[in-house]
Amino acid sequence: MNSLWILPASLLLDLGLGDPQGFPHPVRLIGKFARYMEKVTRNYISSERLAGTLTALSVYSLSFIFPWIIIEFSRYIHPFLAELASAFIIYTSIALKDLLDHSKDVHSALHENDLEKARTMVGKIVGRDTTNLEEPEIVRAGLESVGESLVDGITAPLFFAALGGPSFAMLYRSINTLDSLFGYKNETYLKFGWVSARIDDLANYIPARLTAPILCISSAILGFHPLRSFKILIRDGRKHPSPNSGLCEAALAGALKIQLGGRNYYSGVPSEKPKLGDPDRNLAPNLILDANKIIFLTSILSSILFLGLGQVTHLIIGTFFKS
Repeated sequence: MNSLWILPASLLLDLGLGDPQGFPHPVRLIGKFARYMEKVTRNYISSERLAGTLTALSVYSLSFIFPWIIIEFSRYIHPFLAELASAFIIYTSIALKDLLDHSKDVHSALHENDLEKARTMVGKIVGRDTTNLEEPEIVRAGLESVGESLVDGITAPLFFAALGGPSFAMLYRSINTLDSLFGYKNETYLKFGWVSARIDDLANYIPARLTAPILCISSAILGFHPLRSFKILIRDGRKHPSPNSGLCEAALAGALKIQLGGRNYYSGVPSEKPKLGDPDRNLAPNLILDANKIIFLTSILSSILFLGLGQVTHLIIGTFFKS
């Protein structure tokens, strides 16, 4: 992907359109295909780990090949049409507007003192039980979702798009989707989803470690607390059970001078998550808007960095093959 305008155009499309209701979004199609393949492989393969591996490979392959076919067919018609198709495919792989909008819905409900609505809104973006959450826990849930989704929903697909193009962006989206479907440590998916979870950890490893320091820089530009952000990133970023999810959450907690983590309930079962940051400030609703500012700027700065990395990578590869 050599055209410099494609990545910014994809971001603008996302900020303008988001995820329109009724639109056959590729991520939903990936999810449906993954569920279909799960039924097929479980029916015919006795080994859960092998069934999960074949399901993952099937989904990954289709997610990569289908965008490639669309772009090559578009290129056959006209090169500019291929660039438009590339921008559109990358747009469908990112979710900046949806992330900001959903968290704003939580803030709006809290601002209206409507706890029931706030619980419903935050329940759309987190997996934990939200029925009995009070205001501080609703705020914490929203902030943790924003911090974790920054990489999964925005910077990681941008990273793969910049370095490898639309097919790699959609491949990443399929990796992340399978982890969300199968990456559970329970009896049903511990073996079946093992490959999906490990590949998701691997795919997010570099994007997460590039994004977290950029979040610290964003907090400096916006007048928050960059030194605290970097300190908490180094101190607490690796406490999370996931090798990647805790990095941006910790940096965000430091930037806002708050503490994230603690006890959550999933289907009534308590789960203790490591505490990230220090409780210097109360968890107030306006922190959600502050976090959104940081997430937005981090997304923009990350896209600029990744675009530069992509151009350098293509230049090095081009020089190598010419020589």
